[in-house]
Amino acid sequence: MCIGQVGNLLPHVTLSANLAQHLMPAWGLSAAEGGLMASGYAFGYMLAVPVLTTLTDRIDARLVLLWGSIVSGIATAAFGIFAQGFWSATAIWSVAGLGFAGAYMPGLKALTDRLPAGDTSVTLYTSSFSVGVGLSFLVAQVIADRWGWRSAFLVTGFGPIAMVVACLLMQERRPAPKAGRLLNFAPVFANREALGYIFGYGAHCFELYGIRTWLVGFWTFVIAHQGAPSWLSPVVLSFCFAVISMPASILGNEAALKFGRHRAITVVMIASACVAIIIGLNATAPAWVLAPLLLIYGLTVPADSGALTAGMSAAAVSEHRGATLALHSTVGFGLSAVGAWGTGAALDVAGGPQSASGWLLVFIVLAAGIALGPLALQWSRMAQPEKPLS
Repeated sequence: MCIGQVGNLLPHVTLSANLAQHLMPAWGLSAAEGGLMASGYAFGYMLAVPVLTTLTDRIDARLVLLWGSIVSGIATAAFGIFAQGFWSATAIWSVAGLGFAGAYMPGLKALTDRLPAGDTSVTLYTSSFSVGVGLSFLVAQVIADRWGWRSAFLVTGFGPIAMVVACLLMQERRPAPKAGRLLNFAPVFANREALGYIFGYGAHCFELYGIRTWLVGFWTFVIAHQGAPSWLSPVVLSFCFAVISMPASILGNEAALKFGRHRAITVVMIASACVAIIIGLNATAPAWVLAPLLLIYGLTVPADSGALTAGMSAAAVSEHRGATLALHSTVGFGLSAVGAWGTGAALDVAGGPQSASGWLLVFIVLAAGIALGPLALQWSRMAQPEKPLS
């Protein structure tokens, strides 16, 4: 499943990896338009995930995972063939996001349905997300720089085949028959503990998708204005930024188990907001200063991910786990779309991709977004004052 997920994630940031250097210049897009185009993926995901993930409470999640992976791969390849500008690119990329909606959380459901409660493989699955994103950054940029951005979409579109194979090898597991409406989120909204993790995940996704959308663009700005060693290219930096997310997520979850989930997540989120502000204030600093700061940010941004998802899964009522996962993903990727567009709009407002003040505002927006996470967790505890901090 982890190998399959890495394949499913190969298309994930192909657009973001090539946005600043290839797509925006080719189509004459502003940063806000580029961010909105990138957010199409998250928007398509947000629209589809409530139905597709809740459906896993009624049919084998393996089937949803299989078809979602197929749609994701075909749409990514179609982008490389048919995308001609802002509107067509946004539409096709939204379909790719719709396919991924059938791949990520249904994949988590397919895994948890086949594991005993509390199995730590769930954390490994969520952490392998980072490996897939890192490879997506690497493959998309290397191929685009050598053979053009259309080739990058065509090649990464073959990645989901790995999950298709995993699905075909997986044993069938049908959920117990369930009555009632398909999209019944009332029990989830009544679960305040789970909602705290869900809203915290939304803040995490806002920050994560925002920085992933503009990381290559920011480092391109740094190289153009301050210079950097030839080996420290946007390809290398973005790959390292994504890959270190895996150990960060695992260590973050271990810290949550040792010190309590709420406490550990709150500390990580506050630290991440502080690092973002420091990077923004030092946008014109030398590359040798900014590179370590970005790698530290690459640790703080994902360190809360595994703990948030594990906390949500633990707080979910078993018969409504699919609906809880659906809302978790809907909120997360809905705010991912806002993060990609909002940071792009901030970049335009403050001077554009070639302006230090523009990048300062981008990182301020990212810091403000993640700072809402601890408030969500505190809100979820207001109904349970007698429980220890966890």
